[in-house]
Amino acid sequence: MTIHMVKLCVGADDIDDLADWQKRLMKKLPNPVHHTRMAPKRAEEMLDGGSIYWVIKRAIRVRQRIIDIRSVPDEAGKTLCELVFDPELVRTYAQPKRPFQGWRYLKPGEAPRDLKSGEAAIDLPPSLDAALKNAGVW
Repeated sequence: MTIHMVKLCVGADDIDDLADWQKRLMKKLPNPVHHTRMAPKRAEEMLDGGSIYWVIKRAIRVRQRIIDIRSVPDEAGKTLCELVFDPELVRTYAQPKRPFQGWRYLKPGEAPRDLKSGEAAIDLPPSLDAALKNAGVW
């Protein structure tokens, strides 16, 4: 069963900031990566079609497919978890998310849908968004 990860994209003001950061990384590496202290216990499920959903400015706005999870040493010799991503950034419907530390698992049914080509993300207040979903508008 597939599981996703959700993580704050600290320091990014928008998706373009994330894209620029990852382009700089890919000058040295074939794919964008991110390091965490703790390795996910559900790594196999994440590698079965899972994505990382990035929270930018208090909302999930974009995702990337996770293509590998591996252990790497840092400069001090401590082991880190390296998440390797597909370079494609897939914009999602903006889903509000409160700040949190670290990362969290995200069930596929709770993940925001991908935006279709040319579709704009709508940033609605959470109460209005919930009311529209309950009414079956989306």
